[in-house]
Amino acid sequence: MSSHSGQDNDGVAEFGYAPSLDRSIGKFASFAAGVSYISILTGVFQLFYFGYGSGGPAYVWSWPLVFVGQVMVALCFAELASRYPVAGSVYNWAKKLSTPTTSWLAGWLLLISSICTVGAVALAYQITLPQIWHGFQIVGDGTGTYDFSVNGVILAGLLVVSTTLINAFGVRLTAIVNSVGVFVELIAAVLLVVALALHITRGPGVLLDTHGLGRGQHFGYAGAFLVATLASAFVMFGFDTASSLGEETVDPKRTAPRAIIRAVTASFALGGLLLVFGLLAAPDLGDPKLGSADGGLQYVVLSILGGPLGKAFLICVVVAITVCTLAIQAAAIRTLFAMARDGNLPFSSWLGRVHPVRKTPTNAAITIGVLAIATLVVNVKEPAIFTILTSIGIVLIYASYLLVTAPMLRHRLRGGEPVSDPARGEFSLGRWGLIVNIVAVLWGAVMIVNLIWPRAEVYNSTAPYHWYLRWGGVLFVGGITLIGLLMYRLRIRHRTGVLAEHSLAGAAGPAVSPVRPGDRRDPAAEPVGAEKPVP
Repeated sequence: MSSHSGQDNDGVAEFGYAPSLDRSIGKFASFAAGVSYISILTGVFQLFYFGYGSGGPAYVWSWPLVFVGQVMVALCFAELASRYPVAGSVYNWAKKLSTPTTSWLAGWLLLISSICTVGAVALAYQITLPQIWHGFQIVGDGTGTYDFSVNGVILAGLLVVSTTLINAFGVRLTAIVNSVGVFVELIAAVLLVVALALHITRGPGVLLDTHGLGRGQHFGYAGAFLVATLASAFVMFGFDTASSLGEETVDPKRTAPRAIIRAVTASFALGGLLLVFGLLAAPDLGDPKLGSADGGLQYVVLSILGGPLGKAFLICVVVAITVCTLAIQAAAIRTLFAMARDGNLPFSSWLGRVHPVRKTPTNAAITIGVLAIATLVVNVKEPAIFTILTSIGIVLIYASYLLVTAPMLRHRLRGGEPVSDPARGEFSLGRWGLIVNIVAVLWGAVMIVNLIWPRAEVYNSTAPYHWYLRWGGVLFVGGITLIGLLMYRLRIRHRTGVLAEHSLAGAAGPAVSPVRPGDRRDPAAEPVGAEKPVP
């Protein structure tokens, strides 16, 4: 397949970009990108213990609740993907819908969150590998204060090095590895659902059991359930990856929207069945191992299916963790590349460079890998490293999503032209667009508050207990946002402009001049509709 197929490069020219990436991703690979980022085997197995320990069996109801909210966001993104399937999708969508400052902030938050999430997902190796073979517990025996976290950082670091090399080599290799991994994950998920269903020992009434959690607390079980909801919220996101790889996808305006919707619905269905049948088949719901990081759903599978068969399924979970890390890193690389291509980051010229042979942003891949490992090293002696890194990463992702859905809603309310047009063969929500968009914005705002709330059980669940750890989410997210805004407003915005080597105008003539303070962006970078924001 040609690297640059399509009449106008499928929307790339609309942003003023010359084609530079390898357009070789097909329909299944695009779908696989969204599925592997969500990765039900990774998320469900990594966070079951947290949800169960916080909300008991009834926490399973958070799964459909989160799905309803996230599918509204996914539908909004599908509309945007059908018109703007470009690298760094969230960043570039915000550019079309809002001001330059908002779009930069959306990209910045998504970039930081992706770096945190790469490390957080890679840490899932620690929850699974030692249960397959004790030899994977390299540091101590797992009972020491820091055995769990230090060993997790070592395993995660090795995984990030591997995924960095794959991503740096080229999108074709990334797509092949990811597609094979997702195929294994889907087959394993279906077989595991069947296996658990065959070992059901109790009726569905147990799904309403709260284990008495929340008793005596101010909000009762509702408070406990909101904490448990985070276990599901931590899983069902990243579906926009299919569009972030749009510049490398064949016929992306048709492929990306379908991939987004299929990825989130398939993940919901299989993940929900795993949770339900896992609870109905667990030998003893009173076993404290179900709510422990060294037990969880992995412990249920091993208890029910026995050593060899159970471990075979856990090996499939390891495959899922691997391709999930690969997909998250691939999406983070495209966000970094997209912002650098616009001159919107320090060292943009170096970060935005595309390898002349492999047609992939190699420098961006290496940078994301190094930064992801750095987040692990910084937290190497934090026993609650899983929950902290994951919580902060997800807050930032939900915030970046809201910086797209909120301006999109404002655009609809102001009566701007449709975001997408079915007459052009684009995916459109039609008359349902406004309702879906309203729900998406409300959902995003509520979940950000729920995610960032300074709860000890989320941000400071183990000793030592300090106020700044409990408020870590608020402090980190607020700090990252403030630092980002200051960077952009005081320095970066004065230098922004499409790099000459990526400029469509530059490919045909003079390079695009950087935007000067007070200037408006190029028409290609203006929002949809008649109204144009002032930077």
